[in-house]
Amino acid sequence: MKLKLPDGSIREFENDLTGKQIAESISKSLGKECLGIIYNGELIDYREKINSDGEIKIITKKDKEALDVLNHSCAHILATAIKHLYPDAEFGFGPSIDEGFYYDIHFTKPISDNDFPAIEKEMAKIVSQSLPFERRDITKEEAKEIFKDQKLKLIHALELEGDLTIYTDGDFTDLCKGPHVPNTSYCKAFKLMSLAGAYFKGDKNNEQLTRIYGTCFFNNADLEEHLKILEERKQSDHKKIGKDLDLFMISDYGPGFPFWLPNGMILKNQLIDFWNKIHYANNYQIIQSPIILSKELWETSGHWDHYKENMYITMIDEREFAIKPMNCPGAILVYKNHQHSYKELPIRVGELGLVHRHEASGALNGLFRVRCFTQDDAHTFIREDQIESEITHLLKLYDEIYSVFGLSYHIELSTRPETGYIGKIETWNKAEDTLKKCLEIANVDYKINPGDGAFYGPKLDFKLLDSLGRIWQCGTIQLDMQLPGRFDCTYIDEKGEKQTPLMIHRAIFGSLERFTGILIEHFKGNFPTWLAPLQVKILPVRNDLHLDYASKVCKLLKENNIRAEVDDSNEKLGKKLQLAISKKVPYSLVIGDKEVETNSVTYRVFGSSNQINISLNDFVKLIQDDITSKKISRN
Repeated sequence: MKLKLPDGSIREFENDLTGKQIAESISKSLGKECLGIIYNGELIDYREKINSDGEIKIITKKDKEALDVLNHSCAHILATAIKHLYPDAEFGFGPSIDEGFYYDIHFTKPISDNDFPAIEKEMAKIVSQSLPFERRDITKEEAKEIFKDQKLKLIHALELEGDLTIYTDGDFTDLCKGPHVPNTSYCKAFKLMSLAGAYFKGDKNNEQLTRIYGTCFFNNADLEEHLKILEERKQSDHKKIGKDLDLFMISDYGPGFPFWLPNGMILKNQLIDFWNKIHYANNYQIIQSPIILSKELWETSGHWDHYKENMYITMIDEREFAIKPMNCPGAILVYKNHQHSYKELPIRVGELGLVHRHEASGALNGLFRVRCFTQDDAHTFIREDQIESEITHLLKLYDEIYSVFGLSYHIELSTRPETGYIGKIETWNKAEDTLKKCLEIANVDYKINPGDGAFYGPKLDFKLLDSLGRIWQCGTIQLDMQLPGRFDCTYIDEKGEKQTPLMIHRAIFGSLERFTGILIEHFKGNFPTWLAPLQVKILPVRNDLHLDYASKVCKLLKENNIRAEVDDSNEKLGKKLQLAISKKVPYSLVIGDKEVETNSVTYRVFGSSNQINISLNDFVKLIQDDITSKKISRN
């Protein structure tokens, strides 16, 4: 078999070699360091055998994917410790996640985080024993015997197709695809973090389990640094900052339905204005579709069968209607309003649509998880021969927008779900291959997220990295080869015949609410000047001597579309300045005798103690440049 290595070289290997054997054949040191492999974009265990051509990357500690392998292994160590301490426990799922792992477990008696020290002590004992993670393929009949006392594992085993894989460390055996580190000693630097409730398989009709979250690193220094970052995040909580800066509120009269306060509306409208300008520049047509549409529409789209439990249903004139959870059917109806020629495509339809989804009350979290939000959707109707050019165009657009906020990202290709999808597998395979090709042409790194596609098509998920080291799922590009046909969408080709277009679903912010919450924490409330609700606070030293000039300065700034206000309270200057700092106002202007006499201002940038005196006109130019250029930081 021929395998392409990361440096672009192609080497020939014997068939049926494990990932570790391939690594050893490249170099002995690489074989020793190998913790997993990425084969054709998918992270798999180094113990698995490879027998066909493809692309391969050997994963070592220096690769970010190694932490996924490590944390997945630590989840098994947690389960092993739980089995020792709570013999009656039943185990659900224990995957790695961003920044750690969790395991869903059914306990006969409730546990709390007070039990963590004892569990961690048992985990440390297992780690010290350097128990190997042993992989074995089994049949379903064998699974019935192995998991006869673990009903949750057995339920899952019997639902899977084909032979199964198990891993054993010590006296604990888990149903698992891997990958895992060689032995338990790799997981020395770990910590259990928190508890939560979770339904088995995420289905509220199933029993509720206890989810234990934890995290693991290759060394204690990295673990301590991570814990320090977590503490910093607590201080950056968007709910706290949102209250301090009067951005938004949540009322008991509407759980999950945020209220935008005046300052928050300024922030939101700045994002909307930015979104509109960049979309007009990229030839999008902006629309607005109704919030409530009939059951028949959602049956045609497939949402009634696949998403009804998350939809709000109402009766109008003895007909069932639903408040929209998605904008795509509305965009399709707009497309169908006219007959289109192949020459018109691509047709890009954008909408800042208000959608509602019935989220579980326990999952609600400030602006991060709400029941009502504005989704920055766009739906592009294209010919098949336009897929590559349109996806390439979108990749550039996403990069342009995220860079404005200083947000780096990586991309995951989410493939066909195991169940619940619509359309033929051949169509799905073609769509997935097309997205892979587009990413490779654009020279964009990506990883595979198996089974996490939408029910109507595969997608590219954009995972943003914020200033606090967290990963956020925001943007998505979904290639849909299903819905246009279900709605009988057509265009007239060059032969005068009707053809069905393809459709790209796409969101960049994801939702304005969630993206705003991310920005609040990313900037810790210290927004770039163009986003800040209040950009300039003007502080007269003495109202009787300096208020008139301060008011003149404020008037000039407002005439130049700069958001400014005067603090005309009777507080001393130091108190006024502290208040401006507490509200994270980008620029504070001190107005005293010198400023009045010289028609100048003395400004102080948030986060700095330096005071700079310049002419009033020069300050206007300075802040206008700050706003226009959308600078992330100020001098």
